[in-house]
Amino acid sequence: MKLSRILPLLCVVASLSTARARAQAPMKPMAEHQILAADEGTWDATVKSFTSGPDGEPMISKGTEVNTLMSGGLWILSKFEGDFGGMKFEGRGQFGYDPIKKKYVGTWIDSVNPILSVLEGEYDAKTRTMTYVGEGVGPDGKTKYTQKMATTTKDDGTRVFTLSMKMEGTKDEIRFMEITYKKRK
Repeated sequence: MKLSRILPLLCVVASLSTARARAQAPMKPMAEHQILAADEGTWDATVKSFTSGPDGEPMISKGTEVNTLMSGGLWILSKFEGDFGGMKFEGRGQFGYDPIKKKYVGTWIDSVNPILSVLEGEYDAKTRTMTYVGEGVGPDGKTKYTQKMATTTKDDGTRVFTLSMKMEGTKDEIRFMEITYKKRK
């Protein structure tokens, strides 16, 4: 008699435990995450900075980007180090795919900007281009801008990144930087 009362209770407890385990199971990477994972590794960078304007001679410098996929495969962490106008430059980013927004998302910080960049993006499979957009504030702490970061994969070992900005109150987007990345073997 006791067993007949306990058995249904054990079945309920077991099914709740199974449902809870499924609900707590980590999300598996989707096809969108695989696009990000392709950037994992160490990349040598040649940086062209258009500080004299889009028609001026670019300032050229070198850098290194190390991209690490977090365990679970959902986020890629980016660490950039280089030289910018004769001073040390560091940047950090984290990028993933938000399945609710159906957009790529990311953040970026660096050693020359006190503002955290929050980015949303889309991937164009035809051109193999990831484009993120976000808003920021200039070094004066007042001037707002919209930034566009586009990275085109040329082949499995080459990517080209372009940073463009549109300052508040202007109508033209200005190319600020172009980086050609070569993946180390």
